[in-house]
Amino acid sequence: MNAVDLSSEKWFQRRGVIGAILAVGIPAIALGWWLFSPLLFNKTVVEDFPRAATAQIPAGSTAEEVEAAMVKAETDNSTVSADMPESDPIRLRSGAFRGADSFHEGSGDVAAYLLDDGSQILRFDDLDVTNGPDLHVILTPVGAAESRDDVMASGHVDLGSLKGNRGNQNYVVPSEVDLSSGDWSVVIYCQPFHVIFATAQLAA
Repeated sequence: MNAVDLSSEKWFQRRGVIGAILAVGIPAIALGWWLFSPLLFNKTVVEDFPRAATAQIPAGSTAEEVEAAMVKAETDNSTVSADMPESDPIRLRSGAFRGADSFHEGSGDVAAYLLDDGSQILRFDDLDVTNGPDLHVILTPVGAAESRDDVMASGHVDLGSLKGNRGNQNYVVPSEVDLSSGDWSVVIYCQPFHVIFATAQLAA
């Protein structure tokens, strides 16, 4: 009887140990997957350039043709045709992404626009940045953000989660932020580890 009781006690002890291991191990594995799996995958998001509700696409033109004409006008200072929308987005400043180091790589263009309804956006074109867990788009009033203190400087704005580590994307900038003056940088920032993945200094 004692031998049977001892055997049962050991079985329950082993069961308790296994339960404790599973209770700790499964959440740890899930957390590890959430943190590190983004490094294994890429997410591409392609968004159209936003237009105010009042903007009209000329007859016989496509949205892509309108956007191409606006970009051309902004880059070579040419005059937009009379057939184009009357109020075009105003490009306030722009820059190019660069990676933080040899592991956290980044490239692509970013520009801040003032739309004809008074709203502001950041536009990413051809973004390609190393993927990671819980990446956010941070707009900070520091000309060349290189550290956590720069990213979290007074006046910084979190524009939300990065939609995808590749592609063309739009991010709304709060109206209280004045991008027409001062120094600004856009930072792709990993919230859990407080790590900079990529930065772009915005120049007028």
